[in-house]
Amino acid sequence: MTTTTHDLETLVALRRALHRQPELSGEEHATAERIRDALAGQADAIVTGLGGTGLAAVFDSGRPGPSVMFRAELDALPILETSAVPWRSQVAGRGHLCGHDGHMAILVGLAGVLARNPPRHGRVVLLFQPAEETGAGARAVLADPRFAALACDWAFALHNLPGVAQGTAWMAPGPANCASLGLVMALHGKTSHASVPEAGVSPAPALAELIPALSALGTGGAMDADYRLATVTHARLGERALGIAPGWAELLVTLRATSDAQLEQMLGAARSCAAATADRHGLALDMDIEDHFAACSNHPEASRILGDALGACAIAHHPGELPLRASEDFGLFATVSSAAMVFLGAGQGQPMLHNPDYDFPDALIAPGIAVFDRIVTQLTR
Repeated sequence: MTTTTHDLETLVALRRALHRQPELSGEEHATAERIRDALAGQADAIVTGLGGTGLAAVFDSGRPGPSVMFRAELDALPILETSAVPWRSQVAGRGHLCGHDGHMAILVGLAGVLARNPPRHGRVVLLFQPAEETGAGARAVLADPRFAALACDWAFALHNLPGVAQGTAWMAPGPANCASLGLVMALHGKTSHASVPEAGVSPAPALAELIPALSALGTGGAMDADYRLATVTHARLGERALGIAPGWAELLVTLRATSDAQLEQMLGAARSCAAATADRHGLALDMDIEDHFAACSNHPEASRILGDALGACAIAHHPGELPLRASEDFGLFATVSSAAMVFLGAGQGQPMLHNPDYDFPDALIAPGIAVFDRIVTQLTR
């Protein structure tokens, strides 16, 4: 892999430009346009509008052989950035506080290497995926009819991980990220004057019961096959008024587990609990699912290939504390490819992901490109 100092300066400038103009999940139009401009003249083909705002750059040898996909994410977060870096977000209340700007820069850098040293057989697809933060992006890409022609034998991704030393990585076959979803519940009763609450139907008693009951469905513990965690993230009751007994309530709970099957069991239990409680208190109940992430598990052979690439790049790797509690929608690509993800150390003492003062370490761009390019060499050169 050859990446010049000039290349790296350009990629750092791109990363920081992306950081200044973050876009939320499903809204990444300008981000995708900037990436398309950065890829101009390098790939054999560029497919735009994948799953909404996604795009893919294709490097095709024209000869039979393995097809390999590398994925980065386009979206930022609805969090106000508080860092003082000169390239901090210029969009109020939004920030690239998970490092997707850096992941995009790595794939653009890989595109430059592939333009100079293309695959000799098979093909390489660089996917810039929308809406990872909501879990909707991978599903939308896979559902796009044009993706069938882009689906690959192998799929790889990386994510930076603060708290882990730079030059090291967490990676192992098997579970890498939890499955999770958000269950949104609305309880409907009847308002009344606060002086005669008996004239209405208040959801307050039901809400008070549901918070501990749903929390008890998963209390965390060891990250094994039985791991479950239910986290109440939001509760709201009626209007902010002293003269009105409430007639509605809203409750949000996040469910997570190490497998999709365990998550489905939790969801069934949560729905049954909510329905029984609402019925007992004479309330109507609406339930919706948001931010649904499948479990992410590393394929054994894909993990071996990724591990060999890490070793060749002198990046020490071990299982660390995998699987992570956090979710990652890359796991869905395992339904069409042998897939694996690595977590590159972003440095000890660094602000954690989704923290308001987080910033992607530019020092990870070169090793990220090197690892991916080594995989390209193993499989297509």
